[in-house]
Amino acid sequence: MPKSVYIHIPFCEQICHYCDFNKFYLKYQPVSDYLLSLEKEMESSFTRFPVKEIKTIFIGGGTPTALSKDQLEQLMNMIHKYIDIELVQEFSVEANPDNLTEEKLSVLKNYGVNRLSIGVQSFNEELLKKIGRTHTNEVVFHSIKLAQKMGFHNISIDLMYALPTQTLKEFKQTLEIAFSLDLAHYSSYSLLVEPKTVFYNLWRNGKLTLPPQEEEAVMYEYLMEQMEKRGFRQYEISNFSKPGFESKHNLTYWNNEEYFGFGAGAHSYVHGVRRVNAGVLKKYMSLIESTNFPYVDEHLVTKTEQMEEELFLGLRKTRGISIRHFANKFGISIDKVFGQQIEEQSRKGLLVKQDDHIFLTHKGKLLGNEVFQAFLSSIE
Repeated sequence: MPKSVYIHIPFCEQICHYCDFNKFYLKYQPVSDYLLSLEKEMESSFTRFPVKEIKTIFIGGGTPTALSKDQLEQLMNMIHKYIDIELVQEFSVEANPDNLTEEKLSVLKNYGVNRLSIGVQSFNEELLKKIGRTHTNEVVFHSIKLAQKMGFHNISIDLMYALPTQTLKEFKQTLEIAFSLDLAHYSSYSLLVEPKTVFYNLWRNGKLTLPPQEEEAVMYEYLMEQMEKRGFRQYEISNFSKPGFESKHNLTYWNNEEYFGFGAGAHSYVHGVRRVNAGVLKKYMSLIESTNFPYVDEHLVTKTEQMEEELFLGLRKTRGISIRHFANKFGISIDKVFGQQIEEQSRKGLLVKQDDHIFLTHKGKLLGNEVFQAFLSSIE
């Protein structure tokens, strides 16, 4: 039974050049109508799939903090209407530094939000402009200081590397500034050039200069080395935290557990079925109005698919896969299903089997996608 909820707010005040998430430019959008549809989806879903408790909530986007104070309050009220917040262990909201006002922080705090995930990406202001970000370093410092002053102590920031024209020296400078903030959690991702983005169009036209793969690998190794040196545990390929500040919500995904997903373009995994919501606002709201549910695709996950997902999601975690847990969950030993693939990846020096766990080696972290691919459609 799902114990996690993801809520998608697809509105942004600016569109970043690398972003391929479901999003719309905020101006002139039917935000209030969207929130009403979102509430109807939550009501219908919890009626169809009743749950006793929800342990984690994550509001992502888009940019949730692009909503006005009143719209944020409307969103928070509906969440409290359908979820017992007293039982929620982690309540996260994604935020942009340049729209995280005292008023909005006050709303979040008053309604039980206890974790902020702030999109910073870089502390090089020239680079920020190149990737379509509008905030300055000063705004980031002010927003974080304000959030801490208002009682938010579980704060994470996102950082990116292998950005266009970015050098190792620039990434090192960004990390130094990030560490000076003394936060509980850092996420750091390499740039992926995805279809339907500004960067993809530039790349296709030969107008995007990216660091070579070798330099990207050096940046990632430096990231891991510095995080460990500063006392941050790498608990997932791209995520680092002080003890006890791991993202409980994101661990739901990597543990291959079920979750609700509400909003335009959101995905859910409930009672063994993965569902995809309509991404276009008009279609999303129209489906909610006519059927109470916005699904455009429903897929019953087979046992084979579940086992594959257990591997390629679980191996993202640095502690990897529990051999015992796999056997208990699927009624078959992991060696019987994936023995050949595990042996092959171990021989390449990408995987280690130790005691009850199978996990990526240092080299395996650098070549993670290659390892994950080995477990897809590999069961005969």
